[in-house]
Amino acid sequence: MRSGIASLTVLSLLLASCGGGGSSGGGGGGPVTVTPTPTPTPTASCGLSARQSFAKAVIDEWYLFPGDVATNVNPANFADVQTYIDALVAPSRALNKDRYFTYVTSIAEEEAFFTNGSSAGFGVRLAYDPTTQRVIIAEAYENAPALAAGIDRGTQIVGIGTNASNIRAISTIVASEGTQGITDALGSSDPGVTRVLRIVEPGGGTRDVSVTKADYDLDPISDRYGAKIISEGGHAYGYVNLRSFISSADPQLRAAFLNFRNQGVTDVVIDLRYNGGGLVATAELFGDLLGRNRAASDLFSQTNFRSSKSENNTRHTFTTQPESIAPTRIAFIGTGSTASASELVINGMLPYLGTNMTLVGSNTYGKPVGQIALDKSECDERMRVIAFATGNAASSGDYFDGLAPKIGNSCAADDDLSLPLGDPREASVRAAIDFLAGGSCTTPIAQAPSGASAQSRSVRMAAEPEMLTPAKPRAAQRELPGLF
Repeated sequence: MRSGIASLTVLSLLLASCGGGGSSGGGGGGPVTVTPTPTPTPTASCGLSARQSFAKAVIDEWYLFPGDVATNVNPANFADVQTYIDALVAPSRALNKDRYFTYVTSIAEEEAFFTNGSSAGFGVRLAYDPTTQRVIIAEAYENAPALAAGIDRGTQIVGIGTNASNIRAISTIVASEGTQGITDALGSSDPGVTRVLRIVEPGGGTRDVSVTKADYDLDPISDRYGAKIISEGGHAYGYVNLRSFISSADPQLRAAFLNFRNQGVTDVVIDLRYNGGGLVATAELFGDLLGRNRAASDLFSQTNFRSSKSENNTRHTFTTQPESIAPTRIAFIGTGSTASASELVINGMLPYLGTNMTLVGSNTYGKPVGQIALDKSECDERMRVIAFATGNAASSGDYFDGLAPKIGNSCAADDDLSLPLGDPREASVRAAIDFLAGGSCTTPIAQAPSGASAQSRSVRMAAEPEMLTPAKPRAAQRELPGLF
């Protein structure tokens, strides 16, 4: 096969959930301008036929599962590139190998996100609770409009309108349009879009608040709760919550682990409950920061391409960093939104920690494969194609059904949205610290009833909330399920 589409040396390796697909930060700095996805100019090189041909050539050359690509798919039957791609990879999708992981996106938009966390919107992650038919804020980002308006984790949205006179109840929207109606009611992810939200605050008060979407940089590790030390019973536990594997996370991870190292922390809670993945390079750095006691020959992860591209296979051994710690025990917190690069880190540590490591919360998404990027730059169009599989030192990488079955001492726990992330009283953090302290788990994840949890509070949800995703997610929404 020809290899002239692009050189792999300039391609970024991506491990991200791509939540929903076709059906479905810097350090807290100021706003940035996000270039919206353009409509390609209908020239010969940017016309639909040319872009479809480019997508097909990429799949033919790089797709990880070449035997699971449909043949005799007529591009003329499709009105856009993405639906054509979906038809080509439909056999792989039917086998649960490619859940909308192969797609086209905007080059400018994606690079803005992976470099600085640039996005546009309210700056919240939204979970839907079908029991109460309410939307609950799972997380709110600093320097974004929602938090500035007093909307934070645990706030419930019970109605949406474009103004105070036409607010529709969430229950009414879902009854007529399903949960997709909620995302439609929230409007496009463009600066200047305003919605009036009827909210119930954690304390119980109800009010209407007008919020206007704006550009902002996502801080990958929150300054409020993202990295800290929790002291209990004379013991210090490290806690780090990584929102996304983007480049701007690297210095923040280094700073967090340097603090852990300076204070002698060896037991760590790593909270990845909403982390849909991102850059492989940041995942490898995360592993290095957990590898102070590893030999230089110890394998953290392996990346394997299809046989015709095996010259691109790589092996990442632990590379001790100045900030690295030697963990005794690690408790990872995950949910169904924990995917890809997050799973790579968890899987990479498993051969070395065994029963001294646990997964708390619920089962992870299950994405042991990743994408490379090939660009049709004149159209601002980037093709993200599944091109490689990942594995750990034991060559284990078959977790399409999630990582919980691989971790015998996993621990089912709720995601308690009534309490802040990082709070030792919050159900998942509590279970994680109890494990680190030598306690035992009541119920392994595999034995927990699906979706079953005592709803003692309207914002205490089962371990796996339904994160809302628009039908056509933007770059940031692919990596951060529930982002609006």
